[in-house]
Amino acid sequence: MAKGKEHINIVFIGHVDHGKSTTVGRLLFDTGNVTEQALRKLKEKAQQLGKAGFEFAFVMDNLKEEQERGVTIDLAHKRFETAKYYFTIIDAPGHRDFIKNMITGAAQADAAVLVVAANDGVNAQTKEHAYLAKVLGVNQIIIGINKMDISGVDYKEARFNQVKEEVSTLLKGVGYKLDKVQFVSMAAFPGDNVAKRTDKMPWYKGPTLLESLDNLEVPEKPVTLPLRMPIQDVYNITGIGVVPVGRIETGKMKVGDKVIAVPGREGKGIVGEVKSIEMHHEQMQEAFPGDNIGLNVRGFGKKDIARGDVLGPSDAPPTVAQEFTAQIIVLNHPSVITVGYTPVFHIHTAQVACQFTKILKKLNPLTGEVVQENPDFIKNGDAAIVQIKPVQPLVIEKKSEIPQLANFAIRDSGATVAAGLCMDLIKKPM
Repeated sequence: MAKGKEHINIVFIGHVDHGKSTTVGRLLFDTGNVTEQALRKLKEKAQQLGKAGFEFAFVMDNLKEEQERGVTIDLAHKRFETAKYYFTIIDAPGHRDFIKNMITGAAQADAAVLVVAANDGVNAQTKEHAYLAKVLGVNQIIIGINKMDISGVDYKEARFNQVKEEVSTLLKGVGYKLDKVQFVSMAAFPGDNVAKRTDKMPWYKGPTLLESLDNLEVPEKPVTLPLRMPIQDVYNITGIGVVPVGRIETGKMKVGDKVIAVPGREGKGIVGEVKSIEMHHEQMQEAFPGDNIGLNVRGFGKKDIARGDVLGPSDAPPTVAQEFTAQIIVLNHPSVITVGYTPVFHIHTAQVACQFTKILKKLNPLTGEVVQENPDFIKNGDAAIVQIKPVQPLVIEKKSEIPQLANFAIRDSGATVAAGLCMDLIKKPM
């Protein structure tokens, strides 16, 4: 990791086939993060698979299955540095059934690059991804108007302005402030304005994509909020004992801190004291938001805690909700959602079945205005305010208090049905 440079997580989003993966591949290649030799291999592979022109996309899609399908499935994490920052790129897939990855990816992102093809303009998924990014709290957004080289667009300023106008209307509707949004005119495949300036668009005076990344601001780390660390795994290490592993989302943790893991096995919480903290095999005295750590806690037994529990200070424990009110958007449901529906909610590292107990309001997904009170059902494309009851104890926090633990995805039979965030809740008595 780059010493001294500040770190930003960035997610690439946008409609399928608009060139997200190619943009990322080109960026990494032109900044020297992918070698000529590696690219040559990918080029040969792309030709063998009958996908000539996909070599840049393959930089991120290094799962064999993805290359054969030519589609981005899982989240790929790549690191690279600019003159100013050190970035982790989260390449979020555009395909519908992979939207859960997009959600878990965007939830960790500080900024997003929304890639929009100049020949196509705003598509259904462009709208969906812009809305999701906003709902999930990604406040900085760069628009890459891509494929400016394509026949019919031919690097023309008029087409760039047309698409910029279309996207501006969308972003305004979703709630982005346009004075903060950067628009980049680019062509990822030939490499125009990605990392290197091009002479093909003399009319364009804005930044390259690489320069636009350096114009981003580092978000403040939420150190003043109470400690919240969702547990990803629990290891039992001989000679050390129980080692929970996870990423600190908010607050900080010091050796000697009194902590509680909730809900814990009994749903009452398990109290302990932090004996040691380790990150990348190094002992640390203190850990902060964004740190992936393992820790040894005096008082935690192997069967007491599990993935999905959340660690917090014993005097400000994470919130276990008896029920909660959420704002959701329905992305991909085969029919309609009614009261009584009980899908699986994915929130931080927990997966818990939750029941829809009330559908309070149907909203216009772009403006947030109420369209209907107490509707009988909601369907694809609808946004709504709903009441939810977890089937077993679940830690979730209000968006207004600890936004890092308010986002969730709703999954059903292998697909992501909806995404949302917790607006209000009733605490479960401990």
